[in-house]
Amino acid sequence: MNLNQITLPVNDMGKATEFYIQLGFLIIVDTPHYARFECQNGASFSLSLTQKAFNNGAVIYFEHEDLDTWVHKLIDQGLKFEQLPTEQSYLWREAIIYDPSGNKIKLYRAGDNRLNPPWRIN
Repeated sequence: MNLNQITLPVNDMGKATEFYIQLGFLIIVDTPHYARFECQNGASFSLSLTQKAFNNGAVIYFEHEDLDTWVHKLIDQGLKFEQLPTEQSYLWREAIIYDPSGNKIKLYRAGDNRLNPPWRIN
C-alpha cells in the first residue's frame, strides 16, 4: 500500500495555486474549487476550496535533494519562511513555510534517514 494523495483545504484557490506553482509543482487539474499537483516522484496532492473556517493541524512534507538551494531560490522570489533549513535531532534538515491558507509546509532533506534512521525497528 502506498500513500500518494493528500488534499489540503484552502480559502483562496488563486493564491494557493500560485504558491504551489511557485514552489515548483506541476499543476495537472485546475478548477475554481479544486486543483491537483504532480510531484517529481509521481505522487500527487490537491487543494480543495472551502468557505468554512478551518484549523488544519496536519504538516505536509516535501523533500528536495538540494534543500538549501531550493529555499534560497524561493526567498529570492519573495517567499517568507518561518524557519530556514535547520538540522533536526532526528537527522532531517528542515525549513518551515506556511501556504496562503495557513497550512504548515516543511521543505526538507532526509535522504536515507527517512526510511532507515539509526533507531529503525526491524
